[in-house]
Amino acid sequence: MISQELTNYERIARAIEYLKINFKKQPSLEEVAENVYLSPFHFQRMFTEWAGVSPKKFTQYLSVEYAKSLLKEKQASLFDTALETGLSGTGRLHDLFMKIEGMTPGEYKNGGEALSINYSFAESPFGPLILAATPKGLCYLAFGEDREQAFRHLQEQFPNARFQQILDMIQQNALYFFTQDWSTLEQVKLHLKGTPFQLKVWEALLQIPMGELSSYGKVAAAAHAEKAYQAVGTAIGNNPVAFLIPCHRVIRSNGEFGEYHWGSTRKMAMIGWEASRTR
Repeated sequence: MISQELTNYERIARAIEYLKINFKKQPSLEEVAENVYLSPFHFQRMFTEWAGVSPKKFTQYLSVEYAKSLLKEKQASLFDTALETGLSGTGRLHDLFMKIEGMTPGEYKNGGEALSINYSFAESPFGPLILAATPKGLCYLAFGEDREQAFRHLQEQFPNARFQQILDMIQQNALYFFTQDWSTLEQVKLHLKGTPFQLKVWEALLQIPMGELSSYGKVAAAAHAEKAYQAVGTAIGNNPVAFLIPCHRVIRSNGEFGEYHWGSTRKMAMIGWEASRTR
């Protein structure tokens, strides 16, 4: 199933890129299908299988007006409620299954010396990824088509750790989030290398419900760092666990989606994909 979704995602990414460039023209189904070298019939079917909704509906989820409405009408009350209760509602299960544990100062400073890290490569609805875990929890997840380069980036995070390519249960549980197979999901613990400030920002990101969006200002407020707006943005950009810590759900206050560490097209795909599953 994931392999087929991956193949479809590569085409959908091209379609989303085309829509992003030509959005104001509101291109027809035929125009977008032609751009990805498919007939309108096959493109419509493939897109709907991947996204769960039609290309037209998906495009609506990617519009600035839709994003603004989430920020203004829904996200404010949901996010405020989440902050007060410590939960993020039934639309998101990260509050139940995700727990952050920071690495010790020693582990943080010495580049992971004495840490044993298992890593593996996998496919997802948003392209190939690499994920890694210590015995305490998931420590890294990133998207990347080039496996050698992806592994080098992992090594740069923990230059003194011992690595072995093994898919363990910690990694497997993390992958269940992509398939939404909640029946076998156990709590996913995150064992993260970050400063206390970064950990606080990443915890705030975990409170954003699936299918909703937040602004950088609201995340700063949630992290009690209203005056450190720029530092909050940097911490969001340095998120070491893609998708599970949902930095892709943070957009500009004017409704524009903005940039993303793993590509703005992938960010748009994630936002639309999640919206189609929670509407």
